[in-house]
Amino acid sequence: MRIIFYGTPEFAVASLEKIISSGFKVIAVVTAPDKNAGRGMHLQQSAIKICALAHNIPVLQPTNLKSPGFLEELNQLKPDLQVIIAFRMLPESVWNFPPMGTMNLHASLLPNYRGAAPINRAIMNGESQTGITTFFLKHAIDTGNILLQQKVDILPDDDAGTLHDRLMIRGADLVAESLFKIKAGNTATAPQIESQDHCHAPKIFTADCEINWNRKVSEISNQVRGLSPYPGAFTNYLNRTLKIYKGYFENELTTESGIFEIISHKKLRISSPDGWYYPEIVQPEGKRRMPVQDFLNGIK
Repeated sequence: MRIIFYGTPEFAVASLEKIISSGFKVIAVVTAPDKNAGRGMHLQQSAIKICALAHNIPVLQPTNLKSPGFLEELNQLKPDLQVIIAFRMLPESVWNFPPMGTMNLHASLLPNYRGAAPINRAIMNGESQTGITTFFLKHAIDTGNILLQQKVDILPDDDAGTLHDRLMIRGADLVAESLFKIKAGNTATAPQIESQDHCHAPKIFTADCEINWNRKVSEISNQVRGLSPYPGAFTNYLNRTLKIYKGYFENELTTESGIFEIISHKKLRISSPDGWYYPEIVQPEGKRRMPVQDFLNGIK
C-alpha cells in the first residue's frame, strides 16, 4: 500500500515510526508549516517533519488544504490510503480521494470523548478508563466507522502527560495492527453507536483552567491532573496567578472554601467544601515551575 501520513505533534511520531518499522511504504508526510517559536522566535520544524526527514520521506507543508496545487500534488503521489493522527480537519476533497480511504487514530473509545482534548477531559472528569480507536474518516468529525479499539486504564497518579505518553505508544501499535488488517483485505468496520452517557472533549479554554474552590476536592484534583503538564490549572494567590501542576488531597469537612493556609513554611493547603488540597509543584506568575516549599520560602 502507498500511504500518505498526516500529523504534526510528538503524539503522531510514534505511529509514523511504527508504520515505517512494520514495513509499510510511506510515500509522503503532510504536516504544518514551520513556525517561529521560543525566545529567539527561531523557525522550528514540527516533530513529524523532523521524523520524516530522518527517514528521507518527502514532506508537504500546505498552508491551504483546499488549494488546487496541493490537491494536484496528492494526485501525482497516487496514494492507496491515508493515515491521519493529531492533524487539523481535512476537507472532503482530501480525505475522500484515496481508493482505500483515510484512517484516523483517536485517543478515546469513540464515540465517547469526541473532540480536540480527549486525554485532558477524561482525567478532568475522573474517568478510570479510556482507550484508543482507529476509524475511517467521514464528513462529521470523529464519527467514521471503527476498525479497532483498545481499552487503557487511567491510573490514580496519571496526569495528562503520562496518559498521553502511554496512549501514544499503544496507539502506534493499534495503527500498525489496523494497517495489517487492511492489507489482508479485512476492512470490516463497526458503526459508532452513540449514547446520552457519552461525553464530549472540546478544546481546552482558559475558563477550564481556573480552579473553583467551591467544588469537591477530588474534582479539583482531577482538574489539576487533567491540565498537567499543559496548559496548567491556576488560581489567584496574593493577587498573582499561581499555576498548580501536582498535588494531593485529604477529605475533611471545612468551614469555608478557598482558604489558603501555610503550614510551617513547608506546605500550602487550600480548602474546598469537603477537604484540603495540597499543591506540590507550582509556578508563580512570571517564574519557573518549582516545589511548593521553594515557593513558600520566597514569600515567607
